[in-house]
Amino acid sequence: MKTWLLTFGALWLMLFATNLRGAETESARAKPARPNIVILYADDMGWGDLGAQNPDSKIPTPNLDRLASQGLRLTDAHSSSGICTPSRYALLHGRYHWRKFHGIVNSFDQSVMDDERVTMAELLKTEGYKTACIGKWHLGWDWNAIKRPGAKGGAQGTGFAAEDFDWSKPIPGGPLSHGFDYYYGDDVPNFPPYAWFENDRIVVPPTVRVTTTEPTAEGNWEARPGPAVKDWDFWNVMPTLTDKAVAWINKQKADEPFFLYFPFTSPHAPIVPTKEFTGKSQAGGFGDFMTQTDATVGRVLEALDKQGLAENTLVIFTADNGPEHYAYERVRKFEHRSMGPLRGLKRDLWEGGHRVPMVIRWPKHVPAGKVSDGLMSQIDLLATIATIVDAEIPAGSADDSYNQLPLWTGTAPSARDTLVHNTNAGGYAIRHGHWVLIDAKSGGVSKVPAWFDEASGYTANKQPGELYNLQDDLAQKHNLYADHKEKVDDLKARLQTIREKGQVR
Repeated sequence: MKTWLLTFGALWLMLFATNLRGAETESARAKPARPNIVILYADDMGWGDLGAQNPDSKIPTPNLDRLASQGLRLTDAHSSSGICTPSRYALLHGRYHWRKFHGIVNSFDQSVMDDERVTMAELLKTEGYKTACIGKWHLGWDWNAIKRPGAKGGAQGTGFAAEDFDWSKPIPGGPLSHGFDYYYGDDVPNFPPYAWFENDRIVVPPTVRVTTTEPTAEGNWEARPGPAVKDWDFWNVMPTLTDKAVAWINKQKADEPFFLYFPFTSPHAPIVPTKEFTGKSQAGGFGDFMTQTDATVGRVLEALDKQGLAENTLVIFTADNGPEHYAYERVRKFEHRSMGPLRGLKRDLWEGGHRVPMVIRWPKHVPAGKVSDGLMSQIDLLATIATIVDAEIPAGSADDSYNQLPLWTGTAPSARDTLVHNTNAGGYAIRHGHWVLIDAKSGGVSKVPAWFDEASGYTANKQPGELYNLQDDLAQKHNLYADHKEKVDDLKARLQTIREKGQVR
């Protein structure tokens, strides 16, 4: 009897252990992936500034090219706008910016963020993520909280002086008010105050008005007048941000998921590459600054490798809009096309204004070395990341965002076939399939030199709008508006529906 009981007990324990292992296996299968998430967001980088997709590039981007070889390069990816602030709002909220506003946040403007809608950072915090924003915020702060009585300022905030603010007080409304545990940055590289922010405070108070006498490597300073820290060093901005991002990564642990949103201040003006990168490209000062931008990407990737975090980190690289107007002269002087084969630059409704580089790397999930022409918007990042971490998006948030994980993994085509482009209140464009309608007299906002139009084969539009088939005419040279009235009417109706009722799914 004793032998039988021992045998039965042993069998029971084996069965229990087997069931337990099975339950653990099922639990492991059911548990969603919890990758670290890093978004690297370049500023004013053109589609053609990524070497991997421009064989004629005069700018070396070895780190970005390597990133692309290790993941997915999306050739038909778009920012929400042709300018800075709206694209950042749309990325973090998963919502078209034009549902609320069109322009940028000017110096000392209030926040444009929505307290009633979650941001990507807020959503990830609910899932146990540590969150940080390091770099360019450009979404506004509650400056009224630290203004001294009588401070009035002037047009676009340029009239404020250092003494108009109590710099010892915390400034609400910034990254910490919208889901980030930590912030370090200079807010906007060419707007006052020219000072370092850490979390919700200014590190060293501004005491002077900004003055710059040294020439930039290309273009103009574009630095608006206003309060500054004494001897503020524009050249040191990107190196400092890079050091801070690497240091923050170095503090992270493998068993605690994190989200780093790293919006660069480069290659936006002022174009100030450090001496280490001067002359490293064949595209002038901007090219050198772009090379420095690529080096920043390399340092972040290296930090992930050294910390043993790379295998479980989703890295997303993209940019906020197309290149600044200096890109036209770059074509003439250096034969480098920052816009690549696209028409238009920053601000424009043409493709070059909002079609941007995008690379996705997530080892063992996103196939390496793949290229996709699936339609992708930065607005879709929130819903896609929510799917990855198995987070439920609250009702009323991310209302324009699509889950694009099947596109990334190569298991299905793009979840969207329609996308609305906008920079200002006076003009919209709608993309549906391969067709794009510019519902404005012109897709151009930035001034185009006559020599460029002539050399590129562009002619003035004589129709009420513009219609292009991008499958046949990516450069948008042949306006088909007058030839396809039914298509124009269909796209106008779709645009109206989306503007009034929401995205057509």
